[in-house]
Amino acid sequence: MSTTPRTVRPAAVAAVLLALLFSFALVPPAGAAGPAAGAVASPGAVAAASTTFRNPLNTGPDPYLTYWKGSYYLTTTQGGSIKMWRSPSLATLLASDPVTVWTDTDTSRNRNIWAPEFYRFGDRWYLYYTADDGVDDHHRVYVLESDRDDPAGPYHFKSALVPPNHTADFAIDPSVFTHNGRLYLAYSGINAYQHNGLNIAPLSNPYTVSGNAVAIDAAGGCPEVREGPEFLNRGGRTWMTYSTCDTGKPDYQVWMLSLPDGADPLVPANWTQRSGALFSRNDSRGVFGPGHHAFFTSPDGTEDWMVYHAKSTSVNTYTDRTTRAQKITWNADGSPALGTPLAMGATQNLPSGDPGSGNHWINDDGRSSADGTLAYTGTWNSGTGCAAQCFWGDDHWSDRAGNTATFSFTGTRIALLSVRDTGNGIAAISVDGGAEQRVDFYGAIRTGETVQYLSPKLASGRHTLRVRVTGEHNASSQGSFVSVDRAEVYTG
Repeated sequence: MSTTPRTVRPAAVAAVLLALLFSFALVPPAGAAGPAAGAVASPGAVAAASTTFRNPLNTGPDPYLTYWKGSYYLTTTQGGSIKMWRSPSLATLLASDPVTVWTDTDTSRNRNIWAPEFYRFGDRWYLYYTADDGVDDHHRVYVLESDRDDPAGPYHFKSALVPPNHTADFAIDPSVFTHNGRLYLAYSGINAYQHNGLNIAPLSNPYTVSGNAVAIDAAGGCPEVREGPEFLNRGGRTWMTYSTCDTGKPDYQVWMLSLPDGADPLVPANWTQRSGALFSRNDSRGVFGPGHHAFFTSPDGTEDWMVYHAKSTSVNTYTDRTTRAQKITWNADGSPALGTPLAMGATQNLPSGDPGSGNHWINDDGRSSADGTLAYTGTWNSGTGCAAQCFWGDDHWSDRAGNTATFSFTGTRIALLSVRDTGNGIAAISVDGGAEQRVDFYGAIRTGETVQYLSPKLASGRHTLRVRVTGEHNASSQGSFVSVDRAEVYTG
C-alpha cells in the first residue's frame, strides 16, 4: 500500500468519517492488555502521526535512561560488559543497536556487572556500576570517567567507591544525588538491617568517597532487600524511592523515604518513611515485580517519566525482566505519584518534545495501526485464553509443520513478540524470501509479549516477514507450538 498522501474527494468524506469512528471503537480501556491511547487504524491504514509507543524499550533489567542533546541514552544490566542504546525517540530504543562502552580486564571486577547509571558533572560523564570476580559477595561499587563530553564515552576506569567503614563489604546499585549543594553516594549493601540495605556516604567529588556510610532503616513490606535508590527533589524535599523484596519475586515493588531541604542526609532520623508501596504489581494487566527504576525528563523538560523493569509472569524468577517506561505525576505535597504499572503493550503518548518515529503494530488477527497485513496458510488455533499476556488479549498458535504466518509491512525493521511456553517449539523465520533463521519459542516459564525475534535493519520500503512452523522442538519442550501475537514495525 502506498504511503503517498492522496486528495480526498468530497463524496468520500462520509466513508472516511465512518472508518475513523470504527477505528476509535477498537480502542480498549486505558491500561488494557492492548493499546491504551490513540486511535487504532483499520488493517492496512497509514498512521497519521507517530506520537505513541509501546513497551518494552529493552529486553534487559535494571534500566537507567537520560535524554541529552537530541537522543535518549539507555543502559541495562548485561553481565559481562556495559552496553548503551541510543535513539532520537523513545519508540525506537528496542530497535537500536547497542554500543559497548565498557569491558574490563581486571579479573577482580569484570564479572556480574550490574545496574550501570551515568551522570554528567562539569563537562564529563561518570558511569557508576557494581561488579565482582565471580563471587556474589565480592560485589563492589566502581565509577568510570568519560574521555569527552559524551554519555556514550569512551570511558576509563576512575576508582572504587568504598566508604572507610565498609572496606570489605558487599555493595551494589550505586546512585548519586546532590543535597544542600553537596554530593552523596547511595547504594545497597550490608548494614545492620539487611544484606541488601540502603546506605548513604558523602562524596568530595564524583569519584571520591569522603566519609563513612550511614545505614537507613527503610521499610518495605518484606525482610530481605532494600535496593536501587533513586532521587527526586520537589516541594522542599528530596524523595528517595527504592525497590524492596527480592527482584525475582512478583511482589518486588517501590517504596519511598523523604528528606527536608536543609536537613543532613547522613542523619538517618532526618528521613521520613512513607507508609506502603508506591508502585507495585498489577495482576489484571499482567505486570509483576515492577521496580529497579530511574527517572528522566521529557525532551522539552515539561514532563517527568520513570523507566523500570517488570515481568509478565507471577513466577519467582530472575528471567523475563524487561525495561519499560511510563509518565509520572506529582501530588499536592510535592511527592511523586508513580501511578499503576501499565500492560506491556499498552499504547502510550510519547514524552513531550519527542519527535516520534512512525512505529506501528500489527496484531495476530490482522488489525494494524498503520501499513501492515498478516496472512496465514494452514490451520491455526486462535483465542483469548492468554488474556493479559497477549497484545489485545488474543493470539494465534500452531504446531503443524509447514504452516506459515506472513507479515507484510512498510518499514526498516520488525520485531516479533508473543508467548513463550513449555509447549512451544522452533520456528523458521525469513525476511523477503531470504534464508531462514531458526528461532526457539520455548520457555521454561510461560511469559507473554516476549521479544522472540528482531530483524536486521532493512532498506526503507515494503517487506515481508514469514514465520514457518517446523514441527520441531528442543529436548526440554513438551510440544512444537509457535505463537503469533504482535509485530512492532519501525520506519526510521
